[in-house]
Amino acid sequence: MSTPLHRPSPLEVSERAACMCDHGDACSSFAPGHALHLIQARLAAATPSEWIDAIVENVDAASGELRVRTLEGVERSLWSAQGAALEATPGAPVALHAKYHVLVVGRVRFNVAVA
Repeated sequence: MSTPLHRPSPLEVSERAACMCDHGDACSSFAPGHALHLIQARLAAATPSEWIDAIVENVDAASGELRVRTLEGVERSLWSAQGAALEATPGAPVALHAKYHVLVVGRVRFNVAVA
């Protein structure tokens, strides 16, 4: 006798795909704003002309949101589940890779969602 196949519903699949950082664990997703993928970091490092210097204007550590202003005066809203808002302080210089969405705060690199 064979066991019938259980096909999970789309709701079950999407619930399992939720990032572990939603539950207080380490990020299990490489979506924008979550864990920095090795390839993403290497691509950002290989394209130095895409880096933009900026100054942190505002941080909200509870929500993970940051607001930075480039040296040209353009404001960018960013979000990171990995703690970029905990590392950055208002007035601190940062670098943002415009193409691959990598934020560098000091020596630490973060994957950020750019709004």
